[in-house]
Amino acid sequence: MTGSLLMAACASIGRPEGGPRDVEPPVFTHSSPAPGAKNVKSKIINLSFNENIQLSDPGTKVAISPAQTQQPSISANGRNIRIELKDSLIPNTTYTIDFTDAISDLNEGNPMDGFSYAFSTGDNIDSLMISGMVLQASNLEPAQGMLVGVYATDADSAITSLRFDRITRTNQYGQFSVRNLAPGTYQLFAVNDVNRDYHWDRSEDIAFFGEPITPSASRKVLTDTLKTQGGMDSIVSREVTEFLPNDLLLSWFNENYKPQYLKDYNRTDRRVIALEMNGPVDSLPELTIVGIGSQAVNRPLMESAILSRSVKGDTLQYWLTDSALVAADSLLIRTTYRRVDSLENIVWHTDTLKFNVKGSRGKKAAPAKKPQTLQEKIDSILAISDTIPIDTFRLMQPSVFLNINASTTTQDVNRPFLFSIERPYESINLEGIRLEMMPDTLWLPVEGAPPPVDADSTWRKNFKLDFNWTPGMRYRLTVDSMAVNDPYGVYNRTSEMEFKVRDLEEYSNVLFNITGLPDGAQAYVEILSTSDLPVAKAPVNGSQANVRFLLPATYYARLFIDSDGNGEYTEGSLTEQRQPEEVYYFSKKLALKKNWDRTETWDLQLLPVDAQKPDDIKKNKPKPKPGEEPEQTTDDDEEEDEFIGNFGQNNNNKNRNRNSLRR
Repeated sequence: MTGSLLMAACASIGRPEGGPRDVEPPVFTHSSPAPGAKNVKSKIINLSFNENIQLSDPGTKVAISPAQTQQPSISANGRNIRIELKDSLIPNTTYTIDFTDAISDLNEGNPMDGFSYAFSTGDNIDSLMISGMVLQASNLEPAQGMLVGVYATDADSAITSLRFDRITRTNQYGQFSVRNLAPGTYQLFAVNDVNRDYHWDRSEDIAFFGEPITPSASRKVLTDTLKTQGGMDSIVSREVTEFLPNDLLLSWFNENYKPQYLKDYNRTDRRVIALEMNGPVDSLPELTIVGIGSQAVNRPLMESAILSRSVKGDTLQYWLTDSALVAADSLLIRTTYRRVDSLENIVWHTDTLKFNVKGSRGKKAAPAKKPQTLQEKIDSILAISDTIPIDTFRLMQPSVFLNINASTTTQDVNRPFLFSIERPYESINLEGIRLEMMPDTLWLPVEGAPPPVDADSTWRKNFKLDFNWTPGMRYRLTVDSMAVNDPYGVYNRTSEMEFKVRDLEEYSNVLFNITGLPDGAQAYVEILSTSDLPVAKAPVNGSQANVRFLLPATYYARLFIDSDGNGEYTEGSLTEQRQPEEVYYFSKKLALKKNWDRTETWDLQLLPVDAQKPDDIKKNKPKPKPGEEPEQTTDDDEEEDEFIGNFGQNNNNKNRNRNSLRR
């Protein structure tokens, strides 16, 4: 008898060869305490299922309400799950253990999506529920495993200082259900809770509904069509509890908040003092030289430097113009800059920083490489001593030239021509830059060509020439000798950059006829690569958007509502109580060919928002659900649904769209 039982147990672990594949998830059978139990005192919960199960990443996927200070112990063994709560139980409180899709069967991995368990430490158990979906605002990706929580308070500071009152996590479709709520009004949020403190820090991803939510429940009759054993359809009606709202849409974003402070500083080049700030700065640092080698001084750095900085001001390069500073191996600079204090207030702070030439102190010198170019010879001489005479330093410069490089030899019709110099310029003579074209066999001056401009206005290295290019034409941009010089008196040699503009026959154009756009809304259509990145953009004029000059390739498209009118997609801000701009995806791919115009009809409201983005470019692709037939629910299951719930019942609303969800 024992041998028979052992063989049966072993056989149950796998399926017989050639048998049907198991596509059914595990089924909950019983628990201790029972689902919905009241006046519970035990902190140990045991759950049982109808087959061997496995538990995937419980520390991340399983959410317990109220949120626990100490991490609970959660383990699976055979058909059972054991949970041991470490925190003391709170009196007269409903507890919910939400497993999302962490439970699956051991053999086939079929997930038990949306399973939860609840009990109460008091005489009553709360049973209301709100459901919905969380998507990334900018690209409609489902938010997988994101923390969703509610507050019963309406205090604005709750999200930054208090733990959520009730929590859950999104499943692989971005769906969520916050269960076992007491009657009342709630604020709803979703947070990528990186540090697991159950509230929002400004660097974390965030979504907020923006209006109070009052959950409710009512009984309704559902009608199902079932198959009899004889293959006939049978209509079955049953009464269930409907929990509302069940179609909430949360769009998550990141405020891109970066606290201001000095992140790094270095001097990897003799000529450059570099500062890297942690984020964009609204005021430039004040730098004062207080030491050159062993010599004490006191003078502003900007008297002897030219500043090259990124557009956001978070990367600063001070190119030294004083040869004595360039020659010195060590510089001591008093740096006053804006940073956040412990209370996150912006204050001025002063550090005295030492800038050593990389490798000039404390390391054994590597075998010298024989200098090849004149610049390498200069650098090797400068590395020998920190007392090079100024006259000697300056005599070296006229023999060195600035390099000017073009970005391309094939120019697009609708884009500016770009070129760059190797170091920041000190001055530039725009009269020494001219544009020519070759309509036949001779180069002819282009009349009315505008001068190039500094592309980013602060980096002082990049230039662009925006012009109404003639398709198929050859152009030549010439920068005359000594038209540009750097901080060291080094000039350019004559540079000629030739390029050809593409013919119109090389491009494809797409015209979108758009319906469903909110009245009076400004909008833009963006063409996306197969990596879901924008490659072109056009405004929506009336009901049309014409995107031109696209090279042959496979593309996709999205539309964003330009709420602030800046012509760019704008993320949201919880601090300013501003939702991110709304995004819609064109559901089909666009395979474009040369010399081809294509017209597409795009109804923004045709598909629910979570079904718009093509699967080909989705990054968070949900695993297919096991089986196609809906799970049958018997009358015996109804009372259990009151406490465990059926995730799909409340979240498969195929009419989901922004007009009905964004209140």
